[in-house]
Amino acid sequence: MRGKNIRFLIILAALSLIGISAAQVYWVRAAFNQEQDHFHREVNAALNQVAQEFYTYNKISSPNTNPIRQVTGNYYVVMVNSPIDANLLKELLKKAFAKRNITTNFEYGIYNCDTECMVFDEFVNSTTTPTIEQLNDLPRWEEANYYFGVYFPSKKSYLLNRMEIWMFTTIVLLIVFLFFGYALFVILKQKRLSEIQKDFISNMTHEFKTPISTIAVASEVLQQPGIVDEPERLLNYATIINKENKRLKGQVERVLQLASLENDALELEHANVSVHRIITEVVAQFLVSHKQGIIDFLPKAKTDVIITDKHHFTNMVYNLIDNAIKYSNTPFKITITTSNENGSILISIKDVGIGISEGNQKLIFDKFYRVGTGNLHNAKGFGIGLSYVKLMTQEFGGTIKVESTLGNGSRFIMKFKNA
Repeated sequence: MRGKNIRFLIILAALSLIGISAAQVYWVRAAFNQEQDHFHREVNAALNQVAQEFYTYNKISSPNTNPIRQVTGNYYVVMVNSPIDANLLKELLKKAFAKRNITTNFEYGIYNCDTECMVFDEFVNSTTTPTIEQLNDLPRWEEANYYFGVYFPSKKSYLLNRMEIWMFTTIVLLIVFLFFGYALFVILKQKRLSEIQKDFISNMTHEFKTPISTIAVASEVLQQPGIVDEPERLLNYATIINKENKRLKGQVERVLQLASLENDALELEHANVSVHRIITEVVAQFLVSHKQGIIDFLPKAKTDVIITDKHHFTNMVYNLIDNAIKYSNTPFKITITTSNENGSILISIKDVGIGISEGNQKLIFDKFYRVGTGNLHNAKGFGIGLSYVKLMTQEFGGTIKVESTLGNGSRFIMKFKNA
């Protein structure tokens, strides 16, 4: 799928989810407000019933004003204007609330305006710690001597429990969001892997095509009838074929080694290896084939022996130096140092090349990933060198990290336990 199509689908899906979310939030809020209004009406009706029963019980007339006041969203006071029996009040409240299916816990208190104090309080059907102190700040009712207050500490959770269908749809919507996010992550990851795979195939084709073409040309020359009469020319082309064949074989082995390592099929030796000796040998190889730069080796570690596979450790050092040269300007300058730290040896390979951006530093150890080289077009390879180095480092219990600033070079640091 093309990048434009993927972006279009992502934008369309994101807009759809935003629209659904906005609608869900609107309807949930509307449903909650509706439940809250219904709760308020039912509580007012229940408290009015209790007040009327008290007026009848005490044989006093009903007040001209509404005896019920809502102090806060979950706190109501009711004027009675006569002494209140606490047990009777409790039973009347429970009966009135049960009649209107109000099943949440509540707390009530009786207040005497003459003495300005709470004369009784109780928490009914409590599953939490009583909060009667919230009933202390009661308003003064000039025409009343007695009134009671009712407080619903769990009103919000009670209303939310009554909105089960809306809670269910909200949870379903969250699951859809999570699924969409995961699907988006997978799609983008697959797209990136597809692009990396295309780059790998292109690079591999180019890397294989060069030695194959050279071998083909040399073979055609060797097939000429008079070549046997020119031993120096014959040896020269035979040497070219042998060199290109080794180059091609090495490239194939690098790919196969990485595949074997990931499948746990690679057989590794574990032996004592001198880090300084390996680095010295690899540096000598580069100095012969690369004469347009400097490689300084500063062996400062006093203990340089580690347990590893000599062949693969050599390849690891070779890959890191080769990378440093590839991504450096000409003439290049590579500085390799070793040091000991807490029973381990640190191997630092530093260049003064183009550097690596912070975003690319998180990806350079991924298989087939290659950092863009800007105006440089001579950086060849499959994008498996650093991935191979990291896998092998982990295989032998070591670590590797990169320190780099774009435009100021890079520094790769390997750490292994001393033998």
